[in-house]
Amino acid sequence: MKAAIFQGLRQPLAVATVADPEPGKGEVVVKVGRCGICGSDLHMAEDAAYGCSPGDIFGHEFAGEIAEVGKDVTGLRTGDLVSVIPLMSCGKCDHCRRGAVQWCEAFALQGGGYAEYAKARVNQCVKLGADVSLADGALVEPLAVALHGLNRSGFQPGDKVLILGAGPIGLALAFWANQRGASRVVVQDVTPFQQERALGMGADAFIVDLADPVGSAERALGGKADIVFECVGIPGLINQASNQVKPQGTVLLLGLCAKPDPINTFAMLAKEVSLVTSAFFTVPEYEASLAALDSGAAEPRLMITGTVTLDDVPAMFESLKRRSGHCKVMISPW
Repeated sequence: MKAAIFQGLRQPLAVATVADPEPGKGEVVVKVGRCGICGSDLHMAEDAAYGCSPGDIFGHEFAGEIAEVGKDVTGLRTGDLVSVIPLMSCGKCDHCRRGAVQWCEAFALQGGGYAEYAKARVNQCVKLGADVSLADGALVEPLAVALHGLNRSGFQPGDKVLILGAGPIGLALAFWANQRGASRVVVQDVTPFQQERALGMGADAFIVDLADPVGSAERALGGKADIVFECVGIPGLINQASNQVKPQGTVLLLGLCAKPDPINTFAMLAKEVSLVTSAFFTVPEYEASLAALDSGAAEPRLMITGTVTLDDVPAMFESLKRRSGHCKVMISPW
């Protein structure tokens, strides 16, 4: 099969022919229909902290058609359209039964979506409804990440929400916060590229103010935020968020930062700020995200700004390392 493979740190991806995956016991092979290019994929290609090896195939936001089933597979058959939960687990332990698969002792991250075919376990596959496209199925993962962050934050209807970063996770948070009844949702970024998209997804205001990020956010919100979501992952933003949140408010950390980030704990302590982290999502949150799309929510689809073939992936991947008007680019392997 054809795939876009990782060649090494700070090197372009390469399109190559590799062996087709074969399903083992309890596994299926998915013919990839759509796969999103995630910001974390870009980070993995640049930073040794992520532990990637030459020959790896990125791509954890994907959906497709069941092409082959292995032994002891029940509930799925060839031709079924599925969205793949990119969190591998045993499927049997207490964590898995509760849907918190990220705490399973057998937990591992699923990749492989930058290819014509990818292998997955049965418990990772969620069937798509009749009104859900393959592109929708590939949007479920970032929506679920954002929903988990909202749930972890202790959000309550009526809260004032500030979102730092207008990437897919930040925009998905704007969608969920609006859906769940925030009194005001403000997205803050360093460029205006995603302003129209953020407003379309549920933000009440979009601000760019490098000179006074704290003051401009307070003016846009009409006061300090109840919750600040840090969705960028660069040093300094936790301190900024602490200045933007109200006393006894919450800073929810979603941005991946692989560098040391000194924080002013004295300032946080003085305001009794709660710093909460969020990683991955639960299976019920993944299903809820898919259900939102299935019920007709159109806003998340605004994130898709382009679709490329596998042959175009290396060039697009390199271009996304620079700031642009793109938000979520989809790969269509076929």
